[in-house]
Amino acid sequence: MASPSGELAQLVRDGLKCLQLSGALFVRAHLTRPWAYHSPELERLQRMLKPGDRRIILFHIITEGSCQATLNESGDEAEVSAGDIIILPFADQHTVGDPRPVSPVDLSALMPPPPWTSLPVITYGGGGPTTTILCGYLLSDDAPLNPVLASLPRFMRVRGAQGPLARWVESSVQYAMHASEGRAGTDDPVLMRLPELLFMESLCEFVRQEPPRGGWLAGLSDPIVGRALGCMHSQPGHPWTLKELSRRTAASRSTLDERFRLFLGRAPMSYLIAYRLQLAGRQLRSTNATLAEIAELVGYGSEAAFSRAFKRHTGATPGEWRLGATLRRRAERGAAGVLQ
Repeated sequence: MASPSGELAQLVRDGLKCLQLSGALFVRAHLTRPWAYHSPELERLQRMLKPGDRRIILFHIITEGSCQATLNESGDEAEVSAGDIIILPFADQHTVGDPRPVSPVDLSALMPPPPWTSLPVITYGGGGPTTTILCGYLLSDDAPLNPVLASLPRFMRVRGAQGPLARWVESSVQYAMHASEGRAGTDDPVLMRLPELLFMESLCEFVRQEPPRGGWLAGLSDPIVGRALGCMHSQPGHPWTLKELSRRTAASRSTLDERFRLFLGRAPMSYLIAYRLQLAGRQLRSTNATLAEIAELVGYGSEAAFSRAFKRHTGATPGEWRLGATLRRRAERGAAGVLQ
């Protein structure tokens, strides 16, 4: 494999093409030491963000100061400072504080009641040194077949990058805060894409900084599994077989299967089916492509075969999925209380 800053980062980006992500910023917090808060429980967060049946991915960008972040259930924790980003792919309840998260308040209790016509700003704490955090979220069509998000770490700390990436993150945050000051920024296509781009580039930087030990990101780093994943992601419609994938990776079929199961918990062909159908779900949600065109794109010989596979894995026909996605978009546009 090439260096993480090159080929591996591209593998991450290619693998994320199957995801349909949308999101927004939802609060900016100015916190003075001592302070501590914990995130709302998932059900309350769902009522606030109205995700429907979509997964919530949380991210926090530390723009000033420092603090400690802790995942409540596992106790995983990290010291973070200006420029660092915290990602919680499962929106697990967490606690953030300075100097330590002692006697935290519920973040939702600090927020002004919706509807919000501009980005809510929280000011809280004991009057000491300031920490500023920009909080946002992503929503993903997390169908049962999603092979990517399911294997991400539950808690990721991305250290502040250096060079061009750091400058891009800083300018993106400044742009997002400016555009979110009023509803005029709601339909800004750049603002709508920023959370997705921040998530993608943060994952690339996370892999560069801390090579993961397991899961999808670790699989990308493995010389055998990473090559196989690269083949699948770059040509999802190709009629891949285990024999051809093993030849492309210079490994035996048994070795490829064993390493795939070690990192991703499933066989190579099972992953391929899941990835293809997740990609199809994105096409159904975001394009007007016909079912026949989508079937060909993701490697099915006929529309009927594609429809059967899609319903078997999602419980819905492609037409039902597309209709549900359309209704969700309409609901998101009409939902009050969150800057979409």
